[in-house]
Amino acid sequence: MALVIGRCLLVALLGAWVAGCVSEDLAPQPKFVSNRGATKAADRYFIEFRSRYALSYGHSYVVFGQLNKAGAMVSPEVAGRHPASDSEVPYVLGHFMPVAAETGWSDGDLEEQYRSASWRVMLSEPEYRKAVADIRRLQKSSKVWHASLANCNEFVADVARSMGYKTPGPWLRPQQFITKLREMNT
Repeated sequence: MALVIGRCLLVALLGAWVAGCVSEDLAPQPKFVSNRGATKAADRYFIEFRSRYALSYGHSYVVFGQLNKAGAMVSPEVAGRHPASDSEVPYVLGHFMPVAAETGWSDGDLEEQYRSASWRVMLSEPEYRKAVADIRRLQKSSKVWHASLANCNEFVADVARSMGYKTPGPWLRPQQFITKLREMNT
């Protein structure tokens, strides 16, 4: 009986993963900005939920920091879950079994030509400090990457939930995930 349930669960997870991978990305989506708690000009803190194109199905992550008076990012930080390697081998293996993860910047994260969707949320300083503390906690606890069970969308969803947002399922393509996240919360 347990073997049958295990096989059914495996088939369901594989089906959800394949469904997310077979759809196509759209052209880059417009940038969206929401004002959560930032009410004063001095409140120039932000977190941006973002996705980018990649050779595979893409990547989702968060960019956070402060903006200058012109609205440009000042020393932005990046957090997202991905395999801990520049090699494609852990990435491929991570579709079958958990592999070691990194939770920081990855190649292309801040390059505008690769951005496929984004939702920037302006925050007050206390909101920003709480969000960064939650991101740091998630970075410390995210030790593995798995395409279906511990992927980049799940990391971003954990950040969003810590801020009180509703989140879509993590099996969408990153561009679809970020777009749906914004639509569910604006």
